[in-house]
Amino acid sequence: MRLFRAFLREQADPDTFYGVLAEDSVRQVARWADLDGATVLDVGGGPGYFARAFRSAGATYVGLEPDAGEMVARGVPEPGTLRGSGEALPVRGGAVDVCYSSNVLEHVRRPWVMADEMVRVTRPGGLVLVSYTPWLSPWGGHETAPWHYLGGAFARRRYRRRHGREPKNRFGESLFAVSAGGAVRWARRCPDAELLAVFPRYHPWWATWVARVPGLRELASWNVVLVLRRRGS
Repeated sequence: MRLFRAFLREQADPDTFYGVLAEDSVRQVARWADLDGATVLDVGGGPGYFARAFRSAGATYVGLEPDAGEMVARGVPEPGTLRGSGEALPVRGGAVDVCYSSNVLEHVRRPWVMADEMVRVTRPGGLVLVSYTPWLSPWGGHETAPWHYLGGAFARRRYRRRHGREPKNRFGESLFAVSAGGAVRWARRCPDAELLAVFPRYHPWWATWVARVPGLRELASWNVVLVLRRRGS
């Protein structure tokens, strides 16, 4: 509930939201991987909201962000942050122990290319964890929700008429319709990684089953998490 309440304040109070999310991110990853001494690549890490939390767990944190404006959203860019595209990560293959991405996949024009890249840069036996908002979830349209159910372009136009400006997340440019089912299909077909788990991030443990039900997971997940292990030795 604390995570969900913080989520509702994302745009009004991003520092609080991302601080809570960073703590949760470290807990999530630590369930599957030992972070002490691990190298973590945070794809789409923005201004480095998660850096302190991962470093406090003993990890070497490397952020990657394509948008120069996002990199300096809190002032000086986080030391060690790379600027580059998630669809062509400027990192050699097998270089990191953990490749992590939170709330980024729905903002990428070719999400499965980015997902493949995350697997590529992870060492054999390493962990890939992707968390994102499915399009048909209640928050799929982000600040244009719930009007995205009538179409992303319609929701964008309505927001522009109502507020006199474009939304931060512009459908077709910086926001795309990514499904939960599409992510699961990609993960199951990925030859270089094993799917370990899929679950809804903001749900209590007893409701995690919704992410395993086709159709229902699109509407009821809010945020889907995929956990994969890189194959190989």
